[in-house]
Amino acid sequence: RAASRRAAIGNRQSQKRGSCLGWDTARRLKAALSCESGAAAAAAELRTLLDGVLAPAAGPGGSEAAGEALEWCRCLLSGGEPWDSFVQAVRAYDPATLCGLVWTANFVAYRCRTCGISPCMSLCAECFHQGEHAGHDYNMFRSQAGGACDCGDSNVMREAGFCKRHRIKSNSNVPNVPKHLLMMSELVLPQFIFSLIQHLREGYNEPALDLPSEKDLHKILQVLEPHVSFLEDLTKMGGAMRSVLTQVLTSQQFYKDLSSGVGENACVKKSHEKYLIALKGSGLAFPEDKIPCGMQEQGSGSSTLSVQGFIRLSIFKTLALPQEDQDGSQGVGKRKRVKLSSTTKDQSIMDVLKHKCFLEELLFWTIKYEFPQKMVTFLLNMLPDQDYKIAFTKTFVQHYAFIMKTLKKSHESDTMSNRIVHISVQLFSNEELARQVTEECQLLDIMVTVLLYMMESCLIKSELQDEENSLHVVVNCGEALLKNNTYWPLVSDFINILSHQSVAKKFLEDHGLLVTWMNFVSFFQGMNLNKRELNEHVEFESQTYYAAFAAELEACAQPMWGLLSHCKVRETQEYTRNVVRYCLEALQDWFDAINFVDEPAPNQVTFHLPLHRYFAMFLSKAVKCQELDLDTILPDQEMLMKLMIHPLQIQASLSEIHSNMWVRNGLQIKGQAMTYVQSHFCNSMIDPDIYLLQVCASRLDPDYFISSVFERFKVVDLLTMASQHQNTVLDSEHERSMLEGALTFLVLLLSLRLHLGMTDDEILRAEMVAQLCMNDRTHKNPNPKSGIIPGSLSFESVLSAVADFKAPVFEPGGSMQQGMYTPKAEVWDKEFDPVMVILRTVYRRDVQSAMDRYTAFLKQSGKFPGNPWPPYKKRTPLHPSYRGLIKLLHCKTLHIVLFTLLYKILMDHQNLSEHVLCMVLYLIELGLENSPEQESDEEESASGQERCHDSWFPGSNLVSNMRHFINYVRVRVPETAPEVKREPPASTSSDGLASSQNSGTAQVFSLVAERRKKFQEIINRNTSEANQVVRSKASMKWSAPGATPQLTTAILEVKESILSLLIKLHHKLSGKQNSYYPPWLDDVDVLVHPEIPRYSHGDGMTAVERILLKAAVQSRLNKRIIEEICRKVTPPVPPKKISSAEKKTLDKEERRQKARERQQKLLAEFASRQKSFMETAMDVESPDADIAMEVATSEQHVSEAIYDCVICGQSGPSTEDRPTGLVVLLQASSVLGQCRNSTEPKRLPTTEEEQIYPWDTCAALHDVRLTTLQRYFKDSSCLQAVSIGWEGGVYVQTCGHTLHIDCHKSYMESLRNDQVLQGFSVDKGEFTCPLCRQFANSVLPCYPGNNMERSVWQSHSNKCMQELVQEVEELQEQLGTFPVSISSETNLSKEMESVMKDIKSTTQKKYTDYSKTPGSPDNDFLFMYSVARTNLELELVHRGGNLCSGGASTAGKRSCLNQLFHVLAMHMRLYSIDSAYNPWRKLTQPLQDKNSELVSEELPEVPVLYRDVSSLLLIQILTMPQPLHREHFTCIIKVLFTLLYTQALAALSVKCSAEDRMVWKESGALKKNTSSGEKSWEVLLGHVISELSKGKIYEEGETEELAVVNPDFVECYLQQFCLPFLRITSLLQHHLFGGDLPSCQEDEEFTVLASCLGLLPSFQSAHQFTSASCLDWPVPAFDMISQWCSELASFADRHPDQVKALLIQEPKWDLPRLLQLPENYNTIFQYYHRKTCSVCTKVPKDPAVCLVCGTFVCLKGLCCKQQSYCECVLHSQNCGAGTGIFLLINASVIIIIRGHRFCLWGSVYLDAHGEEDRDLRRGKPLYICKERYKVLEQQWVSHTFDHINKRWGPHYNGL
Repeated sequence: RAASRRAAIGNRQSQKRGSCLGWDTARRLKAALSCESGAAAAAAELRTLLDGVLAPAAGPGGSEAAGEALEWCRCLLSGGEPWDSFVQAVRAYDPATLCGLVWTANFVAYRCRTCGISPCMSLCAECFHQGEHAGHDYNMFRSQAGGACDCGDSNVMREAGFCKRHRIKSNSNVPNVPKHLLMMSELVLPQFIFSLIQHLREGYNEPALDLPSEKDLHKILQVLEPHVSFLEDLTKMGGAMRSVLTQVLTSQQFYKDLSSGVGENACVKKSHEKYLIALKGSGLAFPEDKIPCGMQEQGSGSSTLSVQGFIRLSIFKTLALPQEDQDGSQGVGKRKRVKLSSTTKDQSIMDVLKHKCFLEELLFWTIKYEFPQKMVTFLLNMLPDQDYKIAFTKTFVQHYAFIMKTLKKSHESDTMSNRIVHISVQLFSNEELARQVTEECQLLDIMVTVLLYMMESCLIKSELQDEENSLHVVVNCGEALLKNNTYWPLVSDFINILSHQSVAKKFLEDHGLLVTWMNFVSFFQGMNLNKRELNEHVEFESQTYYAAFAAELEACAQPMWGLLSHCKVRETQEYTRNVVRYCLEALQDWFDAINFVDEPAPNQVTFHLPLHRYFAMFLSKAVKCQELDLDTILPDQEMLMKLMIHPLQIQASLSEIHSNMWVRNGLQIKGQAMTYVQSHFCNSMIDPDIYLLQVCASRLDPDYFISSVFERFKVVDLLTMASQHQNTVLDSEHERSMLEGALTFLVLLLSLRLHLGMTDDEILRAEMVAQLCMNDRTHKNPNPKSGIIPGSLSFESVLSAVADFKAPVFEPGGSMQQGMYTPKAEVWDKEFDPVMVILRTVYRRDVQSAMDRYTAFLKQSGKFPGNPWPPYKKRTPLHPSYRGLIKLLHCKTLHIVLFTLLYKILMDHQNLSEHVLCMVLYLIELGLENSPEQESDEEESASGQERCHDSWFPGSNLVSNMRHFINYVRVRVPETAPEVKREPPASTSSDGLASSQNSGTAQVFSLVAERRKKFQEIINRNTSEANQVVRSKASMKWSAPGATPQLTTAILEVKESILSLLIKLHHKLSGKQNSYYPPWLDDVDVLVHPEIPRYSHGDGMTAVERILLKAAVQSRLNKRIIEEICRKVTPPVPPKKISSAEKKTLDKEERRQKARERQQKLLAEFASRQKSFMETAMDVESPDADIAMEVATSEQHVSEAIYDCVICGQSGPSTEDRPTGLVVLLQASSVLGQCRNSTEPKRLPTTEEEQIYPWDTCAALHDVRLTTLQRYFKDSSCLQAVSIGWEGGVYVQTCGHTLHIDCHKSYMESLRNDQVLQGFSVDKGEFTCPLCRQFANSVLPCYPGNNMERSVWQSHSNKCMQELVQEVEELQEQLGTFPVSISSETNLSKEMESVMKDIKSTTQKKYTDYSKTPGSPDNDFLFMYSVARTNLELELVHRGGNLCSGGASTAGKRSCLNQLFHVLAMHMRLYSIDSAYNPWRKLTQPLQDKNSELVSEELPEVPVLYRDVSSLLLIQILTMPQPLHREHFTCIIKVLFTLLYTQALAALSVKCSAEDRMVWKESGALKKNTSSGEKSWEVLLGHVISELSKGKIYEEGETEELAVVNPDFVECYLQQFCLPFLRITSLLQHHLFGGDLPSCQEDEEFTVLASCLGLLPSFQSAHQFTSASCLDWPVPAFDMISQWCSELASFADRHPDQVKALLIQEPKWDLPRLLQLPENYNTIFQYYHRKTCSVCTKVPKDPAVCLVCGTFVCLKGLCCKQQSYCECVLHSQNCGAGTGIFLLINASVIIIIRGHRFCLWGSVYLDAHGEEDRDLRRGKPLYICKERYKVLEQQWVSHTFDHINKRWGPHYNGL
């Protein structure tokens, strides 16, 4: 063997010469193996060859060798065939019934609840889209841990959901695999896999203690990457290959032969030793260390069972008896308490592993190497093979304990957890498999033991109750194990297998397991104990409570819900009995361990009582579903008393926390109180607690229970009739809220029916109503209780029954709304239940919110105008098992408390609120609604032995006790109390509290004393009264510390009954004497039908009336007494008392009145200040808010415009020394450049075929035009022939507020010094307007000037056209005739220069430099008039592209063109235009000598017909001295219109066909000499054609010819051609000279604008109107036209091909639009989320797509970064000049980049319920919301992103 190995190694070098040798060898071997004779020899040769090839390569050549080895394996497997054809051949035999595609984290998969059987079912995208899931409840999700596709697996999903490929039943037509095909595989693979294992063994070194060898492990894994990938490729060949692999992996024979370490092969021996070392290092024993050979000797199966039984017992022993090593040492000694007993020297779950096949050892190494992704994927890829699945699952279970140990030690526990769950969820979701493993491998035992073992490592001693002697241990929530949720893989597996009924049944039947489990749960009982800080604030707020709540929810509650889901029918009673039995045992052990007797330790609370909750929930299930008799499973009274203590303690603590008594414990304690009731936790926390208290209350003595409650809430001392008292356990500021807490708790306890008889649907409905009443909800959380998943059938039907859907709307401010559900009116009317709302609110403000909404509903529907009280809602009847709960309402203790509180409220004692009264009345009403039985109208004799209460009330029925009069009460009061002064001091006997004294301080709570003595005595109360009194005195510690005044006894005269107190209260609430009149005296029917709607909503008075009515209905005697009380005109109760009270209220009223007047005054003052703001302010949002822009509204006769400075508040004109400026925002914009000439908007590409071509946009065409002109004509003249700024133009907008420029400078200084900046950068000059807070970055100086020209305007001048033309020319010549002389540098001119700099620096250099000679003045000239053009064009776009709507438009209000014009004009005048080249001359004078210019060498000027008329207009106006006269303005327009008209004719002539040209030419010539020849387009067109025919212009054919040209069409064409110019001009006129824009119909626009501009001499009716009638030629038309055309002719001689292209301009642009998005978001997502980036060719982590141009970019990707700019920022600069709108593919959210800031805009895709799904967390199908998209587009076009979106942040170029 050794020799041949050497030969093989020698061979290896030679192999480089060509692997053809390999193929030959392979063919030869395969042939040899096929024939019988040489098979054995061939097999041996093959083995030797493989040994050589696969030996673990040492040294640096590792990777090459590996590649070669794999090449050999491929040859051998395919037997010398080409590899691809071999793969094809094997695939043909694949019975593809399962998909089984394995994916890793972050993969996008689908889950369909309609088709899933297991909740973990998932599908790959391909199978999902191939299946039919329309209308199903599905969602898309990002896999967290990885997973596999279940398509085709009928155990996990219904067959209807299978995709097309996996529907075919298996074995229908798959032929058997021919033996020879895979013969080689069966021989080669065992050795291949063994070599892999050898590599793994070699590479592993036990990590030294100091530093883990993660790097080394990583290296090995990299070397092995190709090997594992090769295996993975094999699995993908389909079923045939998988079965070979399974056979190899699971065969024990192969394993024994190859790896047992026996034999002469040194290498193998060495690796076996390493394997044993690794086993030992993992704390695992190899079963027989001595004899490594004998593997199957032991019948291991039989022994394991008995062993497990034994282990389990030993665990319990150790848990029950604490070990003796508690040597009091703190730290480690204290924390470690339980160690799993390892005395059983036998193999145990935790410590033994035995590997019998490759699969087992492979898994062992996978765990050892912490689950490398590739290995996991390979192991999972094999799962479609059934035999493998079973073998692998068993192996996995066998290694379960080892997995847990590795996980605990791991540094990357998160990644590892994910990989573990990735595997386990595939195995345990399958019920069949889970059942099999549970039966054969003791899966449940293993899981529970492993969990127990895991938690044991972090136990500490519990400090609950008895700190010193407690024997209870709890988990330490600060440990990493809990903090990082390291336990979740194990718990989630456990929950997963408990979801299978067969497995859960086994668990519930196995008593031993239940005991172990309860032990496990008890580790969490009482964890994270809070101790109230009484002195100073805690230094460090620990956040361990997150861990504690998560642990209880995941490790205790979820398994509990899992088990409960299988206890639904009567047959399962036994299970409940088992659980309850062991739960009670565990609880008893717990009470013993913490030494609990009867009193909880003060000032500590734990929110974690999982044992109590298990007990409660199983009880509830037993009664609700299993028809068990509650009393048969309840423990004795004493146990119930103990059980109620801790849950009650939690309720009292909640109230203390909300009363700020725990404030020194920091915020985290509030966090705990909130989490306890929060939606995900409430049904596993507060609900079971309250239910358990209800059960205890229904079985215990009611007086005992009620007194316990008041004692727990520490308000016993408050319940005295005296007006003053002392409370020894509570500060007075907390008394009121604690009393409210106690009463509210009683109301909750007595009125909640969640577990006491409501059906599931009723519960769902009540929960939903409570949530909806607090606030409107979105669909995903009208009810977030975890037990109720949205999507269950009843969910939708209940939702539609209680709520109306409000579709998503927009506020005008652009804030996005989601689709909301809002409660229906009848829900408010009948179902609003304040009790449920109080139970479910996390924040107290939610209760208020619900009441406010209720109030609003009552006002709106006219049911009640005032401030209503919470309505009383009738309850579902109690389940018979809980009837005992009603006894609480009919016990004397409660009645005494109610009586006392009513009395105190009536007497205005301190610390009582309306809320207290409300709850008192609620309790009385509950008592009346639930009276035990109709009492006889005769007074009952006080039956039974005399009790201490009998001095108060005769019986225990509330109905009769209500009418019982109480005359005198003796109370204990401090000596300073008013009662003492009023009466002769009673003899203060030593016993202090006489037999019938106060409301019950001692009386009620003598009970407390009895409780101290012995629990039992409460039940048969018979000790003499004197004892009680004395004891009580001791118990309540009356001797208060130090300075408190001595207590004395006083006797109060009361003479009231509950009924009389109620009636007086009614008088008090109404503020009138005798306001109550019994309604039945008028209408006897009231008593027969007491349910009257008018009583159902209202305030306190209504509640009192309702109660009195109910009392009267219940008993005739009550009715009579009420009438009597009303007959006596009741005098005020005790005269002094009430008078003082009234005085108090009167004082209060008076004070209120005064305060109100003061407030009124202040408000008026404030309003007048506000008014001046409002007049100038204007809101971006509301289009109809009128800004009075001062300039526009100033009166005619005022000569100067007056401005208000919003900083210093002064008004005045803008002067040269102290200029005023408008607050403006300058931003670069490329919106105009996005216009296209077709109305069909572009779509976002969602397939490879669709592409977006940028060259039909306005910007692109303008660019082409400019470059063409620059090729043929003189540069300086080109730069005046067009406008730029389509891309990167500067847009100026204002909020309309003005300020002094010097004030602004100081304001900026103050901002600079103020460090708290909100998302804008002061250094870049950004600020917010001091008045309206709108974002701005510059100030535009207002030009000082008078407004006189406005009046000059109106008078029409009589100068003829020629004179005006002359004047215009002269004005242009006199440069520098500004009123502001530029030579003197004034403040104003400085400011104008600085704002000009701002404007230039707003946009990028490339957008301002178009000249061939950089920095030439022509550039600046072009830039400046283009700024004006950009602003005019944008305003036009904002008005919808035309001026039909007239003056009303927001765009106009934000415009500051007038001021902008002055600034631009001042700068334009600095550039003189050489008079020879002045375009004005060319337009108005025929040239004398034709040939002068042809001589010059340089390029010619741009012909006039190629010039952009709108640009010429701006150049003319901006170079005129300002202010301009109207007549000059009109003159300029008239001249330019002639040019424009000629251009239109020329363009038309080029477009029509040669025949048409001939026709027009002739008809024009005929009419040429008529009078109106110059004003007829036919004549002019004819002339143009004849002139242009002289050049070579018409010779080139290929122009798009227009169809038959009829006169109407021509007219229409000409008007359309001229309209854009007229629109721009009209806007300009509007801004320069004021005057309204007329509104009109679209078809009249031309006429209206022309007459408005003064082009039309007299307005003609439309039908005979022709556009030519607007022409007004300054010189004979034909001369001008001939001159202009000759320029073209001479150009055509040189460049005939360009003439036409430049003539045909595209005047008609559609409005700019964003790309059209597809209806369904999935279309976008599927195409883009896997698309590769064209720059870096990777699939981006965060792909995004630009909604303006459709470019696909990597958000935040470093791959595409250029000079520190990430790709999105870069693109926003190139595409939008600094503004980018991107759709983030993986989040469905739109992000806006504006300059150096960005903001999340929101989503334009909403689900069926109108909600966003940011980050696609819910993965529901999303549909485009067209309204939102419109708003986005609107904000983009109107440049208002900065104003409307509020949350901006800097992006530091990192997006």
